[in-house]
Amino acid sequence: MIQRKSAREIELMHEAGRLVASIHKEIAKLIKPGITTLEIDTFVEDYLRNNGAKPAQKGYQGYQYATCASINDEICHGFPRKEPLKNGDVVTVDFVADLNGALADSAWTHLVGDVPDEVKKLCDVTKEALYIGIRQAVDGNRVGDIGAAIEAFVNQYGYGIVRDFAGHGIGPTIHEEPNIPHFGSSGKGKRLKEGMVITIEPMINMGLWASQMDNNGWTARTVDGSLSVQYEHTIAITNDGPIILTEQEGF
Repeated sequence: MIQRKSAREIELMHEAGRLVASIHKEIAKLIKPGITTLEIDTFVEDYLRNNGAKPAQKGYQGYQYATCASINDEICHGFPRKEPLKNGDVVTVDFVADLNGALADSAWTHLVGDVPDEVKKLCDVTKEALYIGIRQAVDGNRVGDIGAAIEAFVNQYGYGIVRDFAGHGIGPTIHEEPNIPHFGSSGKGKRLKEGMVITIEPMINMGLWASQMDNNGWTARTVDGSLSVQYEHTIAITNDGPIILTEQEGF
């Protein structure tokens, strides 16, 4: 069942989204060779709790951490770990804030030290794909319009669009209907309506789109060992167009 939110509920989720955005901006300052994703996880949880929020992912279906931290060929749901990040790594930090019951979800890929230009290009394309998808998140469009726009853009570069994971509705729980694939056909799928809150979160691989699961049952990675990056925002669909609840000023 798709739950539509009131203007008040959306504003509460926007407050949670502003907190998420502020944390991502702080993470960008912390990312450097030598830091561990477990240290980042601790930072995020402390930041949330010090601001009256809690990490919604922690304990969700048994997940043990405040964040997902996916490195290099990991597509999503990477566990924070003690091994230091190295120069040239890419790491996607994904987390959900619960601020007095209002949720906001955002993932962002960070570059560690110096990375090749081809990696920067992959990030730029993926980030642009996110905003191309957001522009289709308007009242009256269909879910397929989002995926079709992202797919048409990304295909120009020959990258793999992950098909095994998708965006989703959010609030009052983390994952709700509808699913928001990052590929598809225009005019197909569920209709988008004012009051819906969704995530758009393209996961784009340097190589093949296919994924494989680690033995931990959570972490997905590319089948060919290629890099994967992701950018995600939480979006409210309104009569005045999409509102990015997790937007980061200056990014």
